[in-house]
Amino acid sequence: MHDVVGRDQLVAAPRRTLWERARRPLLMILLPLVVIAGGVYFWLTSGRSVSTDNAYVSQDKVSISSDVTGRVIEVDVGESQQVHKGQVLFKIDPEPFQIALEQATANLATARAQVAGMRSTFTGKGADVAGKREAIAYDEIDLKRQQDLMKDGFTTRARLQQAEHTLAQGHADMNSALADEANASAALAGTPAGPIDRHPLVLAAAAARDKAALDLRRTSVIAPADGLASQTTKVQPGQIVALGIPTMSLLLSGHDWVEANFKETDLDHMRIGQKATVKLDAYPATPLTGHVLSVGGGTGSEFSVLPAQNATGNWVKVVQRVPVRIAIDDHRGLPPIAGLSANVTVYVKQDK
Repeated sequence: MHDVVGRDQLVAAPRRTLWERARRPLLMILLPLVVIAGGVYFWLTSGRSVSTDNAYVSQDKVSISSDVTGRVIEVDVGESQQVHKGQVLFKIDPEPFQIALEQATANLATARAQVAGMRSTFTGKGADVAGKREAIAYDEIDLKRQQDLMKDGFTTRARLQQAEHTLAQGHADMNSALADEANASAALAGTPAGPIDRHPLVLAAAAARDKAALDLRRTSVIAPADGLASQTTKVQPGQIVALGIPTMSLLLSGHDWVEANFKETDLDHMRIGQKATVKLDAYPATPLTGHVLSVGGGTGSEFSVLPAQNATGNWVKVVQRVPVRIAIDDHRGLPPIAGLSANVTVYVKQDK
């Protein structure tokens, strides 16, 4: 029995020795192969893309303000409500503007009546000129008659002088009538026969009426485009809103992008139109596809309020960041929330 066990051990011992002999050469061969393969893979795949986590979702915003000053009587939208172009956002008390419109309409009617009166005055001045002209013609005939009678001795010198004075007075009256006619014509803007509604007084009154009507329409503040209403609580009924002062905001639909701040060393092969992947921190499991829309014309420090002055004092070179705008091609149903953090990868060598 001891002999049998000894033989089994003698058989197993060479097998273990063979593995021990082969293990080291295999490891010495496989390990360099794995390292070489990893190096080749890294060499082939490196430089295909650049990434940054310094990226944020941006969206065009419009500050909504009133074109007239008045008291808010109604707010028609709520916070984060989707609105459409032309939809009423809030209303201002229209009564003062309705009164202003009625007054402007009355002023327009007054201006038209005033111009009509000027026309009548001009017509009367023209008739007066015609009468003065006829009077002069008669006085000239009378003077000629008195001169002839004076030659024949049938009249007195006093009567002749009276005729001369009457003619001179007629010319003076004629000049005065012509001046009055010219003034009446000037009051009608030099076009007495022109349309009443083309007179400057009527045009000014009509413009004032149109302005009053426009102000009345502007008491309803409408959305300039489709978007999402925001900060609507800044407008409350009873509040006085002033002309041009921002109230609520409107985030425009379809005007969102990702502002990715890449290092300047990542821009060597970056071009407009290259594909990109965007992973929002809020939705990490849903990557979005996009493309490079534009590369900023300056670094972030160039557009800062207090740009760095590297020409003075000690200087330390810092890698600058350049804003790159990434257009989102497919939102995959995710809402575009401005300000969300994101990770952006741009494929600079070939399409993904």
